[in-house]
Amino acid sequence: MSHSMSDSMSGMSHMDMTFFTGHTTPLYSNSWTPSSIGGYAGTCIFLIILAIMLRLLFAGKALCEQRWLTAAQNRRFVLVRGRQTEAGRIDQDPDAKTGSLVTANGVEENIKVVQASTGAVVPFRLSVDVPRACLTTLIAGIAYLLMLAVMTMNVGYFLSVLAGVFVGELAVGRYAQIDEHLH
Repeated sequence: MSHSMSDSMSGMSHMDMTFFTGHTTPLYSNSWTPSSIGGYAGTCIFLIILAIMLRLLFAGKALCEQRWLTAAQNRRFVLVRGRQTEAGRIDQDPDAKTGSLVTANGVEENIKVVQASTGAVVPFRLSVDVPRACLTTLIAGIAYLLMLAVMTMNVGYFLSVLAGVFVGELAVGRYAQIDEHLH
């Protein structure tokens, strides 16, 4: 077994696991290999922008989650049986003239909005769960692309990713909630 493993390992190209400063490091494919200092700088700028986009997506997802949770908590309605609305009383009054009743709370109905408990799991909703899944998939895709850039062990690419994370976090970090599984 060890003989076959050593044969398969010898067939693989040797890759150093140390940082280096080469300016012709391929990024994502051999066709994206900078051939000049300007091309290398452009690749680094791309990585900075990609890392900023990742932080923007984290903040955007946190804001969406907050809105979705608030909407879910405000979506709880309880029908109040036996409570007659003001509009119902007017409808039953034979002396009342036809018209509509708008109260200080808007059109009166016989329901009451109650807050959901904060610890409850929100039920599945296509209008929320599909966009959440799309955002999470996009975040994962960009995070993996940034990880692959760092794994080239190129110092410029590594520092570009860190610079983008720093600038993005500085710009929108206050909007993102702390979510340990995303870091």
